[in-house]
Amino acid sequence: MWRTRAAAACVICRSLANSSYGIKRKSLLQNLHLVSRSIHHPYHPSSKFQRPPLRISIQLFSSLNRLPLHKTKLLNVKHGYQSHRNFWLARLASRLLKVRYLILGSAVGGGYTAKKTYEQWKDMMPDLEEYKWIIPDFIWELDELIDLEKLLKALPDADDLAKLLPDFDKIGESLASLKGFLSPGSPGETAFRATDQGYDNDKQFKKGLLGELILLQQQIQQHEEEARRAAGFSSQQKRKVSDKEKIDQLQEELLRTQLKYQRMLERLEKENKELRKLVLQRDDKGIHQRKLKKSLIDMYSEVLDILSDYDASYNTQDHLPRVVVVGDQSAGKTSVLEMIAQARIFPRGSGEMMTRSPVKVTLSEGPHHVALFKDSSREFDLTKEEDLAALRNEIEIRMRNSVKEGCTVSTETISLSVKGPGLQRMVLVDLPGVISTVTSGMAPDTKETIFSISKAYMQNPNAIILCIQDGSVDAERSIVTDLVSQMDPQGKRTIFVLTKVDLAEKNVASPNRIQQIIEGKLFPMKALGYFAVVTGKGNSSESIESIKEYEEEFFQNSRLLKTSMLKAHQVTTKNLSLAVSDCFWKMVRESVEQQADAFKATRFNLETEWKNNYPRLRELDRNELFEKAKNEILDEVISLTQVTPKHWEDMLEKTLWERVSTHVIENIYLPAAQTANSGTFNTTVDIKLKQWTDKQLPNKAVEVAWETLQEEFSRFMTEKKGKEHDDIFDKLKQAVREETIKRHKWNERAEDSLRVIQHNALEDRSISDKQQWDAAIHFMEETLQSRLKDTESVIEDMVGPDWKKRWLYWVGRTKEQNIRNETKNELEKLIKCNEDHPAYLANDEVTTVRKNLEARGVAVDPCLIKDTWHQIYRRYFLKSALNHCNLCRRGFYYYQRHFVDSELECNDIVLFWRIQRMLAITANTLRQQLTNTEVRRLEKNVKEVLEDFAEDNEKKVMLLTGKRVQLAEDLSK
Repeated sequence: MWRTRAAAACVICRSLANSSYGIKRKSLLQNLHLVSRSIHHPYHPSSKFQRPPLRISIQLFSSLNRLPLHKTKLLNVKHGYQSHRNFWLARLASRLLKVRYLILGSAVGGGYTAKKTYEQWKDMMPDLEEYKWIIPDFIWELDELIDLEKLLKALPDADDLAKLLPDFDKIGESLASLKGFLSPGSPGETAFRATDQGYDNDKQFKKGLLGELILLQQQIQQHEEEARRAAGFSSQQKRKVSDKEKIDQLQEELLRTQLKYQRMLERLEKENKELRKLVLQRDDKGIHQRKLKKSLIDMYSEVLDILSDYDASYNTQDHLPRVVVVGDQSAGKTSVLEMIAQARIFPRGSGEMMTRSPVKVTLSEGPHHVALFKDSSREFDLTKEEDLAALRNEIEIRMRNSVKEGCTVSTETISLSVKGPGLQRMVLVDLPGVISTVTSGMAPDTKETIFSISKAYMQNPNAIILCIQDGSVDAERSIVTDLVSQMDPQGKRTIFVLTKVDLAEKNVASPNRIQQIIEGKLFPMKALGYFAVVTGKGNSSESIESIKEYEEEFFQNSRLLKTSMLKAHQVTTKNLSLAVSDCFWKMVRESVEQQADAFKATRFNLETEWKNNYPRLRELDRNELFEKAKNEILDEVISLTQVTPKHWEDMLEKTLWERVSTHVIENIYLPAAQTANSGTFNTTVDIKLKQWTDKQLPNKAVEVAWETLQEEFSRFMTEKKGKEHDDIFDKLKQAVREETIKRHKWNERAEDSLRVIQHNALEDRSISDKQQWDAAIHFMEETLQSRLKDTESVIEDMVGPDWKKRWLYWVGRTKEQNIRNETKNELEKLIKCNEDHPAYLANDEVTTVRKNLEARGVAVDPCLIKDTWHQIYRRYFLKSALNHCNLCRRGFYYYQRHFVDSELECNDIVLFWRIQRMLAITANTLRQQLTNTEVRRLEKNVKEVLEDFAEDNEKKVMLLTGKRVQLAEDLSK
């Protein structure tokens, strides 16, 4: 009976082991009836004897699982025997049901606990999506290159895996050794009896049967591991020796595999590039009969160009991403950009500053490798060396032209687009290299200017900073790293690039220094990623293909990769461009939506401000306002043609007489009036009129006409039109008027034709009717009275106020005025004595007047006497001429008879009639020139000025200013 129980226990262990490894055997519930038959309840009344408890320590081992190793506890074994088995079938059924529920409950509870633990571990794992860009794309595309289905088919099936499992027969043999322990009379029987002791306690039943089986497996596993350690101790020394060799072999094999896949990827990329090029070329030829849409990167670049001209008060252009390339001078910034653009497009120099202004390079994909400037339609073929040379020369010329006099660098940005098959889409800005010392030939503020330009671009919170560091020089000499660490202390938008690694590997004594740089442990700056590149051997004539081959060959043989100082994804400009492009577009996606919301909010605020300040005005930006002002100005110029001829002639005649009246009175009439008879008077008048007409009169007439046209034009331009007048155009209209007047020139032939007309008009002496005679007298009287009034005003200023003003206004005369007053009184006595006195005093008369004044105690200078005489005689002459005009009012009859048998002579009336007629004819001629020629030429000049202003944005900004204009301009953008 006892042997039967031991055999049953072995069967249970074997069945548990087989079920653990998925081998089809009888389940545990089917085999438990063998065990239950050999178990007796210790409290059965038929028990014949009770043995004292025996404590034993069981140390058995198993390799069935990987549970931790623990020694078994001492088992309380009770020896007992019971021969009676009443109701054994009911007890067996109840125990089978309890074991089933116990196993099912453990399975459900264990599954739930495992799931909860998995979810906790999953939540604790960090989110590595943000660092996905660091790993090259080909790692994620390996599933396209490797056929996973073939690998799945190549894996062994279930039968093959079963062969790899441990030999359960041997394990069964090991467990068979337990039979001796579990034989009748051995302490092992009491171990199984102990499991039957807790009939009313289900937990004790589980602990007694399954728990001890698990402990047996743990002990077997512990035994096997101890045996394995004992066997492997002897070979431990040999393994240490061979571990290093295996690691080196694995690294070399890994490097060869990476290079193999890299070449495979490059071949596939090249084929893909050719296919895309063919597709784009077919689209260009219109095979699909559809118009190609503008690429996303081109539209984004245009947005950046537009926002660069936006109002700086909103700083909108500083919120959109771009890749800012900064580095020390000659660190290799330009070479890195050329490798990314796949063309040698920038001017080069050995040690000389070549980048003198920011250069914005927009990379996009296209069928042909070409480059073009923003403001030019010429395309440079980057596959031709002559076009490359022309492009480099054009960039250098633009840089030098943008630099102002006395400066070394410029803040003006040069926009360049590069298209080609396989290019990564992004926008890069190449900045002037940071310098530490200002050398001869540079402006004193060059260093500060470069720092300010670099900071202005890096201050953009969405700008990606591509920090270029020369690997061939000491790290302590770097300037740009401190600047970058100030602008991006957390390194959330910085990518570090170490150039000239080939020279660094040769020159640096400790390669670990390069590893420290790439790992970010040497410089005080942080970065998203670190890359090491080689941009050629330093020869400016190297092609891009040769540089790529040299770079690949260098890293393939470099000990930096062989010794794992550098990772494969951290080298080559290809991986760099992929990483920069991924980071750029990630930043674009994050910022564009944010900027769109900001634009909406800004526009809402602007619209609200416009409605509050200008509720009845339409939103017109600067260009629309200029067009409106242009139409108004042209309408005003056309209004000049609607001025009546009479208005033109009246203005011309009046203005011309104001200009020439002084000359006529002083140089023609007064000298002629001093003659003795009428014949001499007429001869003198004719001579002087001819001289005046030949030299001065036509020029004066043209000047008067041009000034009159200017006055009328200005009047129309500045005249306010009631409520419809908009003072925002006043500045523009004034500028247009001034520029038009400056450009307009009167017809040069006008003076010649006008001279003939004026000469003929002045030669005519025949007054046809009494009306003309009276008009001439009226004209003469008005002229003489205005002159007399001016003369009396001058005399009053010379002699001071008369006695009435002195008494009424309590003013007195100065000493000089008293002297002039005494002189005036003495000269008036002289004129009364001789009413026909000539216009000039003789020397003896001057002496007589001076002596008379000295006799009264007044010392007078002879010059003062002559000056006073001129005004006194002028007043006397004008009064006499006015009296003569009154006498000649009835002299037309004598004029018709040529003053025969009459003492009255009215030659001065005829003179003024000739002058009046000349003025009328000249005004009529000038009016015809104005309306027929000059107004049209003026209108043409106005149109030209407006066209020039329309093309000059700076002019429009200067002339159309104000809060309303700026607000409308912001709304339009």
